[in-house]
Amino acid sequence: MSPASYSTPASFTLPRPVGAVLARLPAYPGSLLLVGAINLALARHLPEDVRALLQDKRLSIRVRDARVAFDFVWRGQRFAPSAPHAQPDLAISANAQDFVLLAQRRQDPDTLFFNRRLVMEGDTELGLVVKNALDAIELPVLDPRHWAPRAVLARWAPGLADRLPPFPPFFSGRRS
Repeated sequence: MSPASYSTPASFTLPRPVGAVLARLPAYPGSLLLVGAINLALARHLPEDVRALLQDKRLSIRVRDARVAFDFVWRGQRFAPSAPHAQPDLAISANAQDFVLLAQRRQDPDTLFFNRRLVMEGDTELGLVVKNALDAIELPVLDPRHWAPRAVLARWAPGLADRLPPFPPFFSGRRS
């Protein structure tokens, strides 16, 4: 879906108490979950030149309002979680809502960057290569309809999804 097919919601920041609670959680499980999702959705689509540039680079996604960071590295064929990096090769920071909007392609990264809502620190050349590679990949990563149980089942077992009775509206990504 293109950014034009969505309306941009009003800016939202997680409440401070929520960020304080999230900041107390251990970092590694979150990084493990994030790289699992990235590997599933994106890793196979990265061009070889981007993979080569990413090799052993320390990356960090920092969610400012949640006060959490997800640290990982590229290991040839996949991303792997890692211990937190004091000085990663590339750190990308934004609020949770802005990351969701980026993943849904409801917001342009350049707009967020120029409005100082998205911050890139470290190797800016690496950051631009990653941004351009992600822009070139056409995936409905966080479109809820793409991740509804029937849609996932249809991708993994096409014939089975057609033989099942309808899922309740809650599970199908639709509201009654």
